Amino acid sequence: MTPEEYVEVLSKVAERRGWALNPDKDIVLELARGLLTNRERYGIAYCPCRVIVGDRETDRKIVCPCVYAEADIREYGRCYCGLYVSRDVAEGEREIPKVIPDRHAEALFTSGR
Repeated sequence: MTPEEYVEVLSKVAERRGWALNPDKDIVLELARGLLTNRERYGIAYCPCRVIVGDRETDRKIVCPCVYAEADIREYGRCYCGLYVSRDVAEGEREIPKVIPDRHAEALFTSGR
């Protein structure tokens, strides 16, 4: 599958969840490449913006869209990596923040995994 074809899959995921893809097509394409690379390496499309620690229970939380995406999109208008955004961000009604907190890192550091 090409990154362009994978963007179509990601778009359907976004639509089903009431989200949109980032309006910046270059970002979306780069993240699609990263997801495909992780799928080739690990057999699963882990978020390319997260560190895979090798613990199945921990790593399953970062399969795209990660378990943190919904809360991040609700609170900040985008997921951590910026692939998925809220509809108001996609429509230009809300500014997309450049950086948001990494809930996964926070969970790793505070829980010991």
